[in-house]
Amino acid sequence: MEEEQVSRRLYVGGLGHTVSKAELEERFGKFGRVLEAEIITRKDDQGNPTKTFAYISVNISDADLRKCISILNKTKWKGGTLQIELAKESFLHR
Repeated sequence: MEEEQVSRRLYVGGLGHTVSKAELEERFGKFGRVLEAEIITRKDDQGNPTKTFAYISVNISDADLRKCISILNKTKWKGGTLQIELAKESFLHR
C-alpha cells in the first residue's frame, strides 16, 4: 500500500544565487510532485545578492519527506550548502 501524499511547504536555504525554478523542481521532483517553487534573493545596498533561499510546495509522503531531507540537507549544490526544513506556515494562509 502506498503511503498517502500530502502537500508540504519546505524552506530551502543556502542556495547559490544562480539556481533556477526549473532546477529546484527537478531536484525535489525526485521525491514528490512539486506544486510551486518560489526563489527569494536578498540583496545588499549595492544590489549584490547576499542570501538566496526558496519555498517549495510539494505533494510528498512522510517517508519521502524524511528521505528528501536526509539526502539533500547539508549537501553542496550550485555554489551553496542546502539547508532544508519544513517551512513555517505561510503568512498568506494564516
